[in-house]
Amino acid sequence: MTLRSIALGCLVLAVAACKPSTPAEPATAAAPANVVADTAAALNPLPSPEDEVKASMDKFLKAKSFHAVMTMEGARGMTNEMDFVAPDRYRMKMPVGTQVIIGDTMYMQADGRSMKVPLPKGTLSQWRDPLKIEENKAGLSVEALGSDSVEGQAAKKYLVRNTQPEPGQPGPNEFTFWIADDGLPLQLLHQGQAQGKPYSMTLRYSRFDDPTITIDAPQ
Repeated sequence: MTLRSIALGCLVLAVAACKPSTPAEPATAAAPANVVADTAAALNPLPSPEDEVKASMDKFLKAKSFHAVMTMEGARGMTNEMDFVAPDRYRMKMPVGTQVIIGDTMYMQADGRSMKVPLPKGTLSQWRDPLKIEENKAGLSVEALGSDSVEGQAAKKYLVRNTQPEPGQPGPNEFTFWIADDGLPLQLLHQGQAQGKPYSMTLRYSRFDDPTITIDAPQ
């Protein structure tokens, strides 16, 4: 090999070494838009109607106080009002008079007099979960019914079905549930039959965590 050949070979190698290299292909191609969307949804899933109702009940059970009005229509029409202060104080305004419950003791008032009456443990727990939503979470089926309002307050409306029927009821327990923008319940409507006659029960909630609600034993 001549000196000229060696020099020419070195020149070719030098030029090849100085030639810009072709950019390497990315290690992974950009993910399709639908894959990105699915991944984002998995990381930040939107709540389902069932999740929203269960979350509302969880928030309701953690409330330190609230006011409720129960209206019964049908064979036994009546309206009762109730105040609650955690953990176990209730004041119920009923047609027969105002009753105060603290723990498992009722201070029954009638004709201007008050007397203490012991109550079986958990007698008023139904007021904290009137249709056993918490107890039967696993059996709930929820259908979103869109936007609505309760006394001018914006709400989401749901039809809730409980696969556990009430005693004496022919099928699953159903009720309509309204939830405010803050996630707390505004209203619950349940319709059914009692002693073969139809009735409807409406529970309307307000004044959650209101510190001015106080309940003391009558003097």
